[in-house]
Amino acid sequence: MAGHNANIVWHRTTVTKQDRQKTKGHKSAVLWFTGLSGAGKSTLANEVERRLHERGMHTYLLDGDNIRHGINKDLGFSPEDRAENIRRIGEVAKLFVDAGVLVLTAFISPYRADRALARGLVEDGEFIEIYVNCALEECEKRDPKGLYKKARTGEIPEFTGISSPYEEPEAPELIVKTDKKTLDESAEQVIAFLRKKGII
Repeated sequence: MAGHNANIVWHRTTVTKQDRQKTKGHKSAVLWFTGLSGAGKSTLANEVERRLHERGMHTYLLDGDNIRHGINKDLGFSPEDRAENIRRIGEVAKLFVDAGVLVLTAFISPYRADRALARGLVEDGEFIEIYVNCALEECEKRDPKGLYKKARTGEIPEFTGISSPYEEPEAPELIVKTDKKTLDESAEQVIAFLRKKGII
């Protein structure tokens, strides 16, 4: 497999993750927002990042659409490409955690195995799976990008929730019901969890 070469050796850095966290004054972690298109992942992740930033936390938001404009612009939406999309995001998120940053990711990430792979890249307690739970009917009603409409007419094949599966998280750290709570309540739920866990 590419990259697995006996001549390639992992180099340890002098400055550690713990050193970077100490400088920043908070722990680093991945806040992995997962859910259907239109559930409010990006909206919620943006609001949580805004609140963390206001508190002086070092953050970075990786958004699904934005990432597909750059690092993953060569990928489509087949199951294989979706898996590679999430694998790359997991690796990028791991680098941010090592840098001492609170990294927020907003991706549908429909498959449990892919989310488990991303979780396995970081240490215990550093991966916070946030299931942005919103009924399909409500997501379809919101349809901010008009994607459900296109999926229903067959313009978009392999669309999660319609013609492609979404595997709900079985044991997420947090479930935020965005069809039952306001954005303010949803963001506060995430912030309260981070406080409770001693991350911030």
